[in-house]
Amino acid sequence: MQHSGAQGAYGGFGAQWPAPPPAPGARSAQGQARQQSHPHPQPPPPRPQPQLPPPQPPHPHSPPHPHAPAHQPPQPPHQPPQQPPHPRPLPAQPPANPVPPAGAPPQPGSGAPTGESTGHVKLPPGGPVQVPAPGATPAQLDATRAAVAVLLIGPAGAGKTTVARYWADHRAVPTAHISLDDVREWVRSGFADPQTGWNENSEAQYRLARRTCGFAARNFLANGISCILDDAVFPDWPVIGLGGWKRHVGPGLIPVVLLPGLDVVLERNAERSGNRRLSDEEVAHIHGRMAGWYSSGLPIIDNSRQDVASTAQMLDNVVARSLASPVSW
Repeated sequence: MQHSGAQGAYGGFGAQWPAPPPAPGARSAQGQARQQSHPHPQPPPPRPQPQLPPPQPPHPHSPPHPHAPAHQPPQPPHQPPQQPPHPRPLPAQPPANPVPPAGAPPQPGSGAPTGESTGHVKLPPGGPVQVPAPGATPAQLDATRAAVAVLLIGPAGAGKTTVARYWADHRAVPTAHISLDDVREWVRSGFADPQTGWNENSEAQYRLARRTCGFAARNFLANGISCILDDAVFPDWPVIGLGGWKRHVGPGLIPVVLLPGLDVVLERNAERSGNRRLSDEEVAHIHGRMAGWYSSGLPIIDNSRQDVASTAQMLDNVVARSLASPVSW
């Protein structure tokens, strides 16, 4: 009975052994008999097969199972617990500026610059130089210590630059000296020398130099530094007159005329060299025009017989009188 034995062997898994085909005459009889015993024959449902994962190598720490029962389906290999994904590293940030210790000076570029500044030192802007107020203190009227702006006027050879430099060197307070001739000669290529003739170029460069001197004087005064300027200003020539200096420096400018005799001026001019030396005719002509200052009301110093030190002392006296009683000009 191989048929029944084989069917019993596979019965545990729900499978049926296929029967031999019936005889041609017996197919209808067998069909009727099956319908009587099983009115609604239903084929057995297929048993779902276990879904096995793809084979993976066993975990290195899991021991093998030598005595696993044969009837149990194979178990999936042990898998390590899933670890949370590592967070992605953030991009590196630039290091923050260290906080300076208390009392340390601020570092360059540590703050937004406001106004006119140089490093961490804020410079006040320079305004027009004003006339001393009526209620000025004695210190403000002290010619040796007050913050003043002086314009020293005189012809070539009068000693303007020498006296101005000496006066600035020997004051008790910071004092700057600005010579218009020096500023005008800052122009190297294309310098318009007045000795070659007074024209539009020489006048334009003179005006530019005068405005530059005035700008420097205002800024020096605004930062507590007195200033003395020198220029050959003509009383009868408005182009290079006092009006431009008053406009560029301010009404508090103190003009002082330095006017020695003609013989002294000619002698000093002969000691010069380069473009600073003029002909005797030019010196005499300029000196004659400067004589118009005698009727202007401006203070005049005749330094024909004075040395540089005594002339500087005379300048202090004139500045003191101008501070106490400003000259209208």
